[in-house]
Amino acid sequence: MKNHFLLIFISSIFFLSSCSEDNRPYNLPENASNLIYGDSLKTWKIARRYNDDIRMNMNPCFLAYRQTFKADQTVFDNNEENRDCGPSLSGEWQFKKGPNDHYYVKISSPDLPKLLNTDKDYKYFKILKLTKDTLKVSFKHKQYGNKLRTITDVLVREDLNIGDRYFHH
Repeated sequence: MKNHFLLIFISSIFFLSSCSEDNRPYNLPENASNLIYGDSLKTWKIARRYNDDIRMNMNPCFLAYRQTFKADQTVFDNNEENRDCGPSLSGEWQFKKGPNDHYYVKISSPDLPKLLNTDKDYKYFKILKLTKDTLKVSFKHKQYGNKLRTITDVLVREDLNIGDRYFHH
C-alpha cells in the first residue's frame, strides 16, 4: 500500500512539472530589440511551421516568405514579390507582456483583417524563443470551418542555410 501511494505521488509530481513547463513564460533577453532587428533591420525566413504540433509542408510561398523587422518598429514581408503568394503585410511591431508574464510581438496593420480573416488590425505572436539566429513564435488562427488552431513558426535569419525546409511526409 505504501508503494502505491509513493507511485501516485511521483506520478503526480511528474505530471504537474511537465504541465507547468509547457506553460512557463519565456523571459526575453535584455537585448531582445537588437536580436529581432539586428543593427537596423533583420530579415527572417521560416525554417519550420507547425499546425497544432504537426509539421506542415513548406510550399513555394512558405519557402520564399521573408519578414523584416526594423529598428524604427516597422515590419513588412515580401509576399507580393512572389508569384501567387498574396498581398504583403506592412505595419508596426512592439514587444508586449501579456497574461501570465508571457511576452509577445504585437504586429499592428490595417492589412491584418484581410490577410488573417479577422476583424482586428493587430495580432499577438507569443515568443517562445529569441536569439540572434532564431525567432520562435506561436499564435492562434482560425482555419477550415472556423476551427481555432495553434500555429508555431520557427524563423531563422535569412542568411542561414537550413536543410530540410522542403518537408513532405
